[in-house]
Amino acid sequence: MSSSRRILLQILVGTIALCAPVAGAQTGPSSAGTVNAPVAGALSTAALPAPVPAPSIQADGDALTGQEVTVQQLADIALARNPAIKGAAERFQAQQARVPEARSLPDPMVAGGWMGNITPFKVMDGDPSSYRGLTVSEDFPYPGKLALRGKIADRQAEAGRWEYEQTQREVVAEVKSAYYAYFFDTEAIQITQKNKDLLQKLESIAEARYRVGKGIQQDVLRAQIEVARIDQKLIVLRQEEHTAQARLNTLIYRDPEALLPPPAPVKPADFQLSLDQLYAMAHSNDPGLARDRRMIEGSEDSVKLAQRAYDPDFNVSYSYEQRPDMPDMHGVMVGINIPVFFHSKQREGVIEASHDLNASRREFDDRLTEVNFEIKQQYLAATASRDLMNLYSKAIVPQSSLALESSMASYEVGKVDFLSMLDNFVYVLDYEVSYYQELSNYETALARMEPLVNTDLTE
Repeated sequence: MSSSRRILLQILVGTIALCAPVAGAQTGPSSAGTVNAPVAGALSTAALPAPVPAPSIQADGDALTGQEVTVQQLADIALARNPAIKGAAERFQAQQARVPEARSLPDPMVAGGWMGNITPFKVMDGDPSSYRGLTVSEDFPYPGKLALRGKIADRQAEAGRWEYEQTQREVVAEVKSAYYAYFFDTEAIQITQKNKDLLQKLESIAEARYRVGKGIQQDVLRAQIEVARIDQKLIVLRQEEHTAQARLNTLIYRDPEALLPPPAPVKPADFQLSLDQLYAMAHSNDPGLARDRRMIEGSEDSVKLAQRAYDPDFNVSYSYEQRPDMPDMHGVMVGINIPVFFHSKQREGVIEASHDLNASRREFDDRLTEVNFEIKQQYLAATASRDLMNLYSKAIVPQSSLALESSMASYEVGKVDFLSMLDNFVYVLDYEVSYYQELSNYETALARMEPLVNTDLTE
């Protein structure tokens, strides 16, 4: 190998060796890039699932073949399989990957060329103006710009972290809401079917009394009407039950037509928190508010970066030229950009970033008011349903059951007419179903508050 080519090769290798540490030094996360753990109920960054191929929609079909299914089983399956959660995890990981990218210097430029003979890299003998050359250049942002870009990317990654947490909580709340609706429909169907059987027996009694002249035809017709009304309720309840099953299957990424075991019994959760406590928990723990806080911090850094755009960036280049019969030449050049168009460029960039910051603050305020309203709404719904449950279980249902038993006994001896007994029967049916409706409403209201306070409220 000729000495000239050896020199060019050595320079090229040295240039690559010099540039490699610059890029590599930016790949590791700095202390500023650490994501704080959520206040409550959140997964750590290390707990994020690794990218895997999408599972088959029927892959876990045999996992739900027991006698009953609990809400916790369905929530665990949703956390592992729900596409929205997996998508949020992938977005968070993508945002994390942008942090070292934002802190890195631009790629260096290496250029080689010659002047003289048309043959590549061959100079013209006897012509000192011909040469072989190599140029290496690197752009350097003004001090502080790279750090700000890294902080902005880090804040966006933290916002994505909370977005992922919020998605998890919201999907679990959806699972619980659908489960409690499924539980109510199942219980209501069982109660209604049981009472239909009893009503059909009463219808037979009324018909037998009518045949022997001890009753009237109106009693038989009224009993038949009530049986038909119960059939109507059963049709609606079964449709709602199938809808709840399809919703649960969808949330756990199964075929909507897949079989689902009946729900396990639900006990009322022990909910003792006050409204002020819920407000305080939501203001501290709500993933949406935490996300918006990170966005505000990122927007504040964006304003600082826009103001730094007035500061010039630098370009440093080194060139080497090899000429025939003359000493080699080395050159170093330093350049800066001059923001001569600051009136329509840098100034407008600061205005844009300032408006984005104000928008982020308004979005935080909007989220805060929505959180307050949702907490208030669900708290009132939960407390009202709890009071109604106590009223049904401790007073209305026992008393109406006693009234039905008394009227049935009186009807058998002819002291009460059939219509009065039938009215008591209808009251018992409606109140029994209403108890489970309020139980479902109570648990659903608590489940809908869980994403806001980032804490489990249901059992």
